[in-house]
Amino acid sequence: MEENKEELSIEEMFDRLDGIMRTLEDSRSTLEESFASYEAGMRLVRACSEKIDKVEKQIMVVNGEETEA
Repeated sequence: MEENKEELSIEEMFDRLDGIMRTLEDSRSTLEESFASYEAGMRLVRACSEKIDKVEKQIMVVNGEETEA
């Protein structure tokens, strides 16, 4: 299930995160399954954060604001 997170839209990542949250809330999941879901969710959270940061920087450039490196 390892896909390139860059190819997913933010909306698709949020949908997948929602599914992972439902899996984690399912009391029938084993500890190993829950941990694997948690890891996948954290990778998606980081990928979402990176995409959001990238968009914020683009907005600052469009608005003519200086960006800090």
